Amino acid sequence: MLMDLILEDLAAIDDKLSQRHIDLDPGGYFIIYLDRDAGLIYAKHFTNVIDERGLAIDPETGKVIPARKKVERTYTTVFSARTAKELCVKIFEETQPPPVTQLNHAAYLGREFVRAEVALVKGQEYVQD
Repeated sequence: MLMDLILEDLAAIDDKLSQRHIDLDPGGYFIIYLDRDAGLIYAKHFTNVIDERGLAIDPETGKVIPARKKVERTYTTVFSARTAKELCVKIFEETQPPPVTQLNHAAYLGREFVRAEVALVKGQEYVQD
């Protein structure tokens, strides 16, 4: 009973924080997904340009990239690894310069990679936050 309340409180905190405004990283963004058969976490990196309104613009078309709609774009790099830590090392330590330019973006990716790893290990669905 008490544990259920604590888990609900933690979920409420996370849900609230997921609704906050975050400035986009000029270094680009990542789409994270799993390949269960291969036992890998993938992170596709896409470049973007941030306009004066703070919106991501496709560098090729000049059009705003919608946040909630599927868009066909060409990724610049795809990273894969078996664990969250291995993926972080590849992106933040082995890739120079790293494709992430903001600390809040790096922290977000670390959290998402851990969530993806847990989903992979436990056979659960993973949906990027």
